[in-house]
Amino acid sequence: MSLSPDEIDRYARHLVLRDVGGPGQRKLKAARVLVIGAGGLGAPLIQYLATAGIGTLGIVDDDTVSLSNLQRQVIHGTPDVGRLKVESAAEAVGRLNPHVKVELHATRLTPGNARDLVRDYDVVAEGSDNFETRYAVSDACFFEKKPLVTAALGQFDGSLTTIRAHEVGPDGRPNPTYRCLFPSPPPPGAIPTCAEAGILGALAGVMGSLMAMEVMREIVGFGEGLVGRLLMIDARAMRFDTVRYGWDEGNPLSGSSQ
Repeated sequence: MSLSPDEIDRYARHLVLRDVGGPGQRKLKAARVLVIGAGGLGAPLIQYLATAGIGTLGIVDDDTVSLSNLQRQVIHGTPDVGRLKVESAAEAVGRLNPHVKVELHATRLTPGNARDLVRDYDVVAEGSDNFETRYAVSDACFFEKKPLVTAALGQFDGSLTTIRAHEVGPDGRPNPTYRCLFPSPPPPGAIPTCAEAGILGALAGVMGSLMAMEVMREIVGFGEGLVGRLLMIDARAMRFDTVRYGWDEGNPLSGSSQ
């Protein structure tokens, strides 16, 4: 897949990077990435994937823009209040980069439709705000053999990891699933919602940008990814920590009993 003169100029700073270059940029152009959620994490994620030259961006979200979203969901603006988030996000992508095709999925991802949604994409990036969606997406990616970049936000903290549970690691053992890291969701009401607890707006920008970098790394193939590693950020202390986690043979997806 070749790059047009306009794209060569647009992506010039990528093209001079030894670990990206022309071959990497062409991989980005050929890639199909599905973003789950056009909110706090999805907003910066979508923007940076668009400006990076991802060829096709799918966006899944059934919500509309509200005024309280605008403190952190930077892809939307005041005139967008009341609009579907997928429509507002798609319009912003068009302004940022006309070379990117956007596919809108104005629906809520559920266990019933998750596999159909992820099936036609190369990489899935999940930035939802609830555990039901996270488990549905991660299970669907396992069965459809898709890499998953997934992140979560707290008030002043965030986490990020990559799941390639359909593959084995260098040691020959299966890569961990999302359920190896979080075997079961917390009880209902155990974790306050964003509306109840609040969230630092700029933290969403940091985490969404890191998601975009990890998606690009998965596509181009440079550096060491986050498979089997959980990146944790403490915004109060400005501290980044990484912990390793492994395959749990008791997990219900790829465990020994399957």
